[in-house]
Amino acid sequence: MTNEKRMASCKLHQSMKVMDAIQALERGATGIALITDNNDHLLGILTDGDLRRAYLEGATLDSPILPFINRNYVSVTPEAGRAEVIDLMQARVIQAIPIVGPDRRLLGLHTMHEVFGGRDRSNWTVVMAGGRGSRLNPMTETVPKPMVKVAGRPILERIVLHLLSFGIRRIFLSVNYMAQVIVDHFGDGSRFGCRIEYLREDQPLGTAGGLSLLGKAPEDPLLVLNGDLITEANLGDLLDFHQKGGYIATMGVRQYIHQIPFGCVDLDGTLLRRLQEKPVLDRWVNAGMYVLDPALLARIPRKAFDMTSLFENCIERGEPVGAFKVMEDWIDVGNHDQLLRAQQGNS
Repeated sequence: MTNEKRMASCKLHQSMKVMDAIQALERGATGIALITDNNDHLLGILTDGDLRRAYLEGATLDSPILPFINRNYVSVTPEAGRAEVIDLMQARVIQAIPIVGPDRRLLGLHTMHEVFGGRDRSNWTVVMAGGRGSRLNPMTETVPKPMVKVAGRPILERIVLHLLSFGIRRIFLSVNYMAQVIVDHFGDGSRFGCRIEYLREDQPLGTAGGLSLLGKAPEDPLLVLNGDLITEANLGDLLDFHQKGGYIATMGVRQYIHQIPFGCVDLDGTLLRRLQEKPVLDRWVNAGMYVLDPALLARIPRKAFDMTSLFENCIERGEPVGAFKVMEDWIDVGNHDQLLRAQQGNS
């Protein structure tokens, strides 16, 4: 059932009866009925608990639902990300959250099945969370960069929740700088509904060296993420792209457009050959997310080693290397300007 059809199956007009609400709960299988007016404004919800309370107050199957509508419901705007939706579902122990516009018009319905990707994936993920983040000083003098908060939530927690939304349940955090802060926050991952283990770097091992601490290689392609990303990238599509393409390694790439604020010139020695007024550069850049064939782990030394070196090695060997285009929101929180942008976008 598509999200649109599921929402339609759960929706009831305010003039309907208790029997209609029971049927809507059965049809939608989300534990919620959405009560609207003539203009599709969401007036409230009904759950099994609401109907039980209605019976205790003397309602029958033919009673109108209007007096029993729960108007104190949880909803989100269309801009809400997966992390926010998952957090609300876990905090309120609910299976579905309606999506409403600023005028309370019903626009959609988030379900637990949808936000958690519909199925578990056996892929392991390693998040590189050992960096010091000196460009974010003085903030990172007391907290590691991945634990800097954006809209009240650490960046690394956002990453973990994003992984969960795609059915990824086994997560390794590669830690070094102020590692205990991260360990104390996440523990074994049980409170997040996943298994979290730690790769402890005695010294900084770069963007790939921490993978040498895994011990054994996974059976399925390994997802690797930088620990300073704020993104809505479809990680399921990234893994499927890698698998279907038969690549030995895949890099997530993001389009970067920059306008040079000056008139540029092309020279031939001391001769001026060409003028360009404030040209625009359009390049694809490394988005800090990767999928690796398990066999590649044997090529990673237990020392400072960057992911770009691994990819260059694959290219030099003539091995197939994929580039997955990330079209969703993406911010690499590397400095104060990027942090401010992330905080404004998630406020």
